[in-house]
Amino acid sequence: MNGSHLKKLGIFAGGVLFGTAGLKVLGSKDAKKLYVNCLAAGLRARDCAMKTAESLQADAEDILAEAEEINRARAAAETEEYDSECQDSDCGEEASRS
Repeated sequence: MNGSHLKKLGIFAGGVLFGTAGLKVLGSKDAKKLYVNCLAAGLRARDCAMKTAESLQADAEDILAEAEEINRARAAAETEEYDSECQDSDCGEEASRS
C-alpha cells in the first residue's frame, strides 16, 4: 500500500467515525428536546400568523361591505336624480315620440 491508499482509507475511516458520532448526537435526548422545542415554536408562530390572517380577512370583508353600500347609495341617488330631472323635462314624452 502506498501513501495515497492510506490517505483515502484514513479519510473514509474518519468519515465513518464522524457520521456515526453525528448520528448519536442527532439521536440524543438533548437533540430530541431541541427538535421538540423548535417545532413547538414553529406551531406557535403558525397559530399567530393564522390569527393575524383571520383578522385581516375580517377587516377586508368589512371594508368591502361598506364600499358596496356606498356604491348602492350613490347609484340610488343618481337614479333618483335622473328620475326627478325626467319628470321636470318630460323625458318620457320625448322617448315615446322617437
